[in-house]
Amino acid sequence: MFKSIGNMNALMKKAREMGGRVEELNGRLESETVSGSAGGGMVSVSMTGLGDVISVSIDPQLVEKNECEMIEDLVRAAVNEAREKTKSLHARLTQEMTAELGIPGLTEALENLEPLDDA
Repeated sequence: MFKSIGNMNALMKKAREMGGRVEELNGRLESETVSGSAGGGMVSVSMTGLGDVISVSIDPQLVEKNECEMIEDLVRAAVNEAREKTKSLHARLTQEMTAELGIPGLTEALENLEPLDDA
């Protein structure tokens, strides 16, 4: 019986530690920057690791030529590229965090999770 209480205490300690690590992870993601570009760099997007857009740059020649449809396509492609990089960054940092926690099987379980769609 006392062994179970000891295991429960150890589990609670790991849970508190993980909560602190999640806050640390979010802080790191907020401070990291990723970029995506399209059209050979005619459009570029920078965003935080959390997915917040920091900047969008559009080549003035596209605007001067009134290439609205092309601009829309290139912005979408650049944002999607940057978004994929945020997912990769998040996965890498999460794996690092879980490996440091030393919970057997957690890292492997997270690697096998399917990403959620932003529906």
